[in-house]
Amino acid sequence: MKTLLAATATVTALGATPTLAETAAPASIVVTRNGEQASLKGPDDWFTGPVRVDMLFRPEAPARTSAGLVTFEPGSRTAWHAHPLGQNLIVTSGKGWVQAWGGPKREIQPGDVVWIPPGVKHWHGATATTGMMHIAVQESLDGSNATWMEKVSDTQYAD
Repeated sequence: MKTLLAATATVTALGATPTLAETAAPASIVVTRNGEQASLKGPDDWFTGPVRVDMLFRPEAPARTSAGLVTFEPGSRTAWHAHPLGQNLIVTSGKGWVQAWGGPKREIQPGDVVWIPPGVKHWHGATATTGMMHIAVQESLDGSNATWMEKVSDTQYAD
C-alpha cells in the first residue's frame, strides 16, 4: 500500500491526474445470500405458461446491468420483446428455443450462450416437452431493459 501511495504522490506531483481507483473512497462489497430475494411468478402479460423468475441482481447506479434465473415449464415461453442494449442468455438446464422475428426457431441447450442484439424482436422459452432454465443478462437504458409486445401464438410456437 505504501508503494501505491508513493507512486500516486509521485504521479500527482508530475501533473498526472489520479485514476478513479486512486481517489475514490473504498466501496463496500455486497453479498446477497441465496434465498434473500423471493421467487417471482413471470407476469402473464410477458409470458405464456408457468414461468418463475429469480432475480440474481438488479442495477446499482452507476451500473445498469441486471440478471435473472428464469425457469420455464414445458411449453412456456416469453412474449415477443426487444432489449434496448441487447441481451445474453446462458442456458443452464433443459432444452429450449429462441427465435428472432422473421428468422428460424433455433434449439438451445445447457452451456449455450445466446446473444440477442439491441432492438431485435424475439422470444425464447422451453420446448413443448422439456423445461428449460437460463440466466438472462441485460442492461437498462433510461430505466427500461425491455419493450414487451404481443404474445407468441400457438401457431408461431409450433412452427
